[in-house]
Amino acid sequence: MHALKEQHLNQLADYTRQLYRAPELRKLFLELTLQCNEHCWHCGSSCTAARGDELSTQEFCSVIDQVKIDFADKLPYLCITGGEPLLRHDFFDIMGHAHRLGFDWGMTSNGTLITPEVAHKLAACGMRTVSISIDGTPESHDRFRASSSGFDRAMAGVQSLIDEGAFSSVQVTTVVNHVTVNELDAMFDMLGDVDIDSWRVINVEPIGRALQRPDLMCTPDDLRRMFGFIREKRAQGWPVEYGCSHYLGLDFEVEVRPWYWLCNAGVYTASVTSNGDIAACLDIPRRPDTVQGNIRKRRLRDVWENEFTLFRRDIGDSCEECCSCEHMRFCRGGACHSWDFDANRQQICLKGVLFD
Repeated sequence: MHALKEQHLNQLADYTRQLYRAPELRKLFLELTLQCNEHCWHCGSSCTAARGDELSTQEFCSVIDQVKIDFADKLPYLCITGGEPLLRHDFFDIMGHAHRLGFDWGMTSNGTLITPEVAHKLAACGMRTVSISIDGTPESHDRFRASSSGFDRAMAGVQSLIDEGAFSSVQVTTVVNHVTVNELDAMFDMLGDVDIDSWRVINVEPIGRALQRPDLMCTPDDLRRMFGFIREKRAQGWPVEYGCSHYLGLDFEVEVRPWYWLCNAGVYTASVTSNGDIAACLDIPRRPDTVQGNIRKRRLRDVWENEFTLFRRDIGDSCEECCSCEHMRFCRGGACHSWDFDANRQQICLKGVLFD
């Protein structure tokens, strides 16, 4: 089995070199707002309030118009996020416009604002997929998201989406931390009674607000437990999966998710932030070298075709430790969102945790 995986990973490594030269915009994230009605301890964007310089309704619609014209040969999938995107008073105006132009789109939400009426409006304006955050059993979820009754409202939102019956995928995403890793079995039992299409389980990352809570970071034992749990459930046929966060080594690659490791930042994925900055993955720290331009000054296609050089290379090339690692060809330095751009090193490496 390892030999087959190595063959596939070598093919992917060769393909990635081609992708660096000829990237394909497959997913465009639109961060509609940084305003949020929760205050999650692990929020990668430290969301709380709307910025004073957020794009207007017309500006977001103009972005969508641009993309329709400039990527007419193959429209990217729009991934709508925040903050809590449904807090935008013009949410349905923006997404209705995207739907009328023929875009497929999905949304990440905390679910607390999704009533049966909202679910119906989401279906009417073309939403195909949705991921709702459920970050533990009820008490843990509400504590870590600083939201009284947030769990109950989020689960009611999930059920409203399921009852609408119009979406190709209703997913639950769980960010596991040092405490809630012990709740995975209880959550599995709980979600087993809900007709979701998949359960995405990921670990808390050292980004955003989580940097203020090192006590929440998963230990190596926590990570081994989480990955073992996911692999076991997948082997039993359950739709549980890990995200695209890290290279996992030959034992776990394609065992806990249906694809091999590839950081999509800047090669498949771009983002427009709430203030119009153009970036790669929204989880990457926002700083002058990672922000590639601003939509108020340049067209997205121009930036996509002429910038993003930071991400169209093996990011580990600037790290001596990565360059000397025997896994470098497959890992390429790891995820851009957990890269320390000042120290030129990876903050999360699963060598020594999942593989030698």
